[in-house]
Amino acid sequence: MKWNTRVTNLLNIDYPIIQGGLAYLAYADLAAAVSNAGGLGQITAMSLPSPEALRQEIQKVREKTAKPFGVNFAIGQHGRPFEHMLEVAIEENVPVVTMTGGNPAPIFEQLKGVETKKLVLVAARRQAEKAEELGADAVMVVGQEGGGHLGKNDTGTFVLIPQVVDAVSIPVIASGGIGDGRGLMAALSLGAEGIEMGTRFIATKECVHAHESYKQALVNGSEYDTVVIKRTLGAPARAIANSFTDQILALESNQATYEELKQYISGQANRNYIYNGNQDEGFAWAGQVMGMIKDVPSVEELFKRMIKEAEEVAGRWASVTTRA
Repeated sequence: MKWNTRVTNLLNIDYPIIQGGLAYLAYADLAAAVSNAGGLGQITAMSLPSPEALRQEIQKVREKTAKPFGVNFAIGQHGRPFEHMLEVAIEENVPVVTMTGGNPAPIFEQLKGVETKKLVLVAARRQAEKAEELGADAVMVVGQEGGGHLGKNDTGTFVLIPQVVDAVSIPVIASGGIGDGRGLMAALSLGAEGIEMGTRFIATKECVHAHESYKQALVNGSEYDTVVIKRTLGAPARAIANSFTDQILALESNQATYEELKQYISGQANRNYIYNGNQDEGFAWAGQVMGMIKDVPSVEELFKRMIKEAEEVAGRWASVTTRA
């Protein structure tokens, strides 16, 4: 079964599957494994300490794969200037740049005249339209089932994707609640031309920076074991429910200010859990798809399974439709 969508053609990949930016986790090992398996792997730029560190990570990816990969810029969540980091991506001729959070317009301005493909993560139809106006080559659209930062409206993937497909002419990539080949085919049936997965890629062998207890929590948990934090700050984000997120939600229910919440929602609190496994001292992002995660395969094994599942779905479609 050969895959031929505008996303595979745009990104020069075998399968229309993109790995999410995954703050503090998306580095060379995972990115190269996803690209080698036929998808698009990504590095998370703004989790790295310096432009030179990003350059080194890009070079590490190129040592591990000759296939296309991307660099993700989480421009609204780290409070750091991105211009020097983006300049490194330009100098290194990175094939794809993706943008999440904040206003992507300054990145588009800096990328003028650069051949790099530009993808923007959005959570609403109007955001997708604006991304297209700015010059995005494709939009990644996340529903409220997703992990990490979401849209302010609780719109599910199945409702959101068709709306965006109808509103823009550029390719749409579905995200949120997708973790297997059935989800891939469901996204395509809604008019998307590819998918992005985050949580599912954390529970893989090549996501080497994720602590084993984090991966086990994804395997053992269900879709009921996530909560949305930071809603009172206007930046809702889905994480694994634990005693630490209980504290965050309690503070939010008491109208805590950003300064009062700051230490609880910091990158350090995130790393306490995802790097060190200190579940009582931090939080970890995860989408509702954790209810579908039952193991920690290699990326290659995951891809083979997903493509087999997708082909089975295609076979079922063929068996239930006939021409008059």
